[in-house]
Order: sequence, then structure tokens, then C-alpha cells
Amino acid sequence: MRILIWAIALPLCAQNPVTDVVRTNYERLKQDMVETAELMPAASYDFKLTPPQRPFSGWIEHTAMGNYRMCSMMLGRAEPDASKGVHGLAAKDDLVKALRESFAYCDGALKEMDDTKAVAEIVFNGRKYPAVQVMIGLVASLSEHYGNLVGYLRTKGIEPPSTSRASRKK
Repeated sequence: MRILIWAIALPLCAQNPVTDVVRTNYERLKQDMVETAELMPAASYDFKLTPPQRPFSGWIEHTAMGNYRMCSMMLGRAEPDASKGVHGLAAKDDLVKALRESFAYCDGALKEMDDTKAVAEIVFNGRKYPAVQVMIGLVASLSEHYGNLVGYLRTKGIEPPSTSRASRKK
């Protein structure tokens, strides 16, 4: 009985259960995205699954720019100047660096968050949101982008990072 009580009570004692869950999911997706950007050969950065789709490089650029946008938004701040330097990048090394830098920016933003700040209201484009809505949106966006990029990797015969890690655990 005591073990059951501890099993129920321990998560409730966490200082910031909401932001902790967001951070955990964010860290996994950050790893997936950076490893994906590193795995794709430079010669395939202009690859598109179909003509109307973004090239692989476009997804990495879009993700880096989105990271800056969403992480500054959750803090109620303007996007940093670094976000402007991402637009138009196409070379693998430049994009991997830009992606890493955008995640470093988000790392700092998420370190500033706690559950009290997460439920605080932010204003963006004249609309009010709780910051947690943007935090969850960041995780959802990264998950969607990674899901898209898995198709690009598999088409090129490359095992996605999450699959590779799961295979190693077996």
C-alpha cells in the first residue's frame, strides 16, 4: 500500500510537471532533428519527395526559423536577430549549424520557463495565449517536421535516428 501511495504522490510533488513533460519531449525531438540533419548527405539536401514539396534543406531551414519564432513568442519577446540569418540557407553545414543554434536559443527559453510562467498570458499579433500553448505547439511542430523528414531519409535508404535508437535498445 505504501508503495502505491508513493507511486501516486511522487509525480504530484514535482515542482513543474507541465514544463518538465514539455522539456522531455522537446529534448527527444531536438536530438531526432539534429541527427536527421547530420545524417542526410549534403548532396541530398536539395532532394524533394515530390516536385511540389519542400526540399530537405527547406525543412531544416523552416524548423530553425520556427524554433526562433516559437521560443521567443513563449517568452513574450521579439525574435532574435539570429533568426534573420537562417532564411535562404541551403548548404548542409550552414543549415546544421543554424539548426543547432536555434535549438540552443530554445534551450535557454525553456530553462526560463516554469509552470507558473507557462500559464501566464502572452500577447502575439494582438491575441492572448497562455505560454504553455506555444510550448506544446513547439513540440507538436517538431514532431510533425521530424515525421516529414523520416520519409526523406527512408527514400534515400537511411534509417531514421529514432528507429536506430529503438533498434539498439532491443
